[in-house]
Amino acid sequence: MMRIAMLGSGFIGRFYADSLQGQRSRDKIVSIYSRREESAKKFADDYQVAHWTLDMEEAIARPEVDVVCVSLPNNLHETAVNLCCKHKKAVICTKPLGRNAQEAKRMLEAVEKAGIFHGYLEDLVYTPKFLKALQSVQDGALGRILWAKSRETHPGPHSEWFWDKEQAGGGCMLDLGCHCVEIGRSFIGKDIRPVEVMCWADTQVKPIDAEDHAIGLVKYENGAIGQFEVSWTFRGGLDLRDEVMGTEGTIWLNSFLRTGFDMFTTGKGADYVAEKAESNTGWLFPVGDELNELGYNHMFTDMFNAMESGKAPRESFYDGYVVNAILDAAYKSAASKKWEPVELEIWRGREGVTKDKTLQDYNDQYYLVKEEMTHFGAKKLILKDKKTGQIIEQTI
Repeated sequence: MMRIAMLGSGFIGRFYADSLQGQRSRDKIVSIYSRREESAKKFADDYQVAHWTLDMEEAIARPEVDVVCVSLPNNLHETAVNLCCKHKKAVICTKPLGRNAQEAKRMLEAVEKAGIFHGYLEDLVYTPKFLKALQSVQDGALGRILWAKSRETHPGPHSEWFWDKEQAGGGCMLDLGCHCVEIGRSFIGKDIRPVEVMCWADTQVKPIDAEDHAIGLVKYENGAIGQFEVSWTFRGGLDLRDEVMGTEGTIWLNSFLRTGFDMFTTGKGADYVAEKAESNTGWLFPVGDELNELGYNHMFTDMFNAMESGKAPRESFYDGYVVNAILDAAYKSAASKKWEPVELEIWRGREGVTKDKTLQDYNDQYYLVKEEMTHFGAKKLILKDKKTGQIIEQTI
């Protein structure tokens, strides 16, 4: 059993609480910290938490607390993590880890110096569909991965602090791009170094200082490309989609908006439908098990099982740091309109990876460009002469 101090009683804190006291059943939130008394009391009542406080350090330092779950605004992550280090408490932190790579690096170095367990709560790399897809990729079903694309768009976040650039550290690119970057990085290989980023970002709709729409490309050392599409201006709900393309196959994932559950209602008696749903009337797309389909259950199970076995979880503060470094480059690129290098002062993956061979032998004379079956039953080959470079066509 894990005894948890929850820092933050808002939207994500409640999502976490529903899952924490759900799938494993034996874990319990024993203390709740909130910045607002009424919110702390309500959370404590709703989740039967014995202790609530407006003092962050008090919640962390309580002797019965095994692990601290940070579900606070981005600008408070480092303060919370440093207090966990001070009191030698295991810490799991919501995404993004920091507002930038330097902030994330300080947190990574702090937890490692303190010798405490640290987990990065990136739920979308724990969804059942993603885990199944990742296993297929790692088993070689798609061959060499060439391109991994991830999209998250919706009408905007729930709490006011997200819209404040100083508290959040950025706009939709930091808020949603952190998901997409780690999804792409996982499919391509977390041991493959991201080298540079090209990004467009703009404030198209919302009256804010940060970006509300962004598209970016992340180039990896082995020649693979990661792509992210994020927006707080999308109308229609929460759209989560991933695509992976390899030399031997393709995977398409639709994790939320269209999952095979369509419903029409006039709205009579309707209430909450799904996260980021814009309406409770008309055609709606509910989600069968929101906590599970968004990855929360599998994420916390991995975190606590890893903690109990003395191992690192799938996602650690190091992963959060790498994601922040990639997004720092994306912000630089959006400003410069150029490819910008990913600056990683700490790199723990493979070194000197080169682009894999792309030429496929057909025989001693030719490379195979393409092979297909025609509509009239014959096999067609497109071949390239190894010596002359001439492209020819053969029908068998």
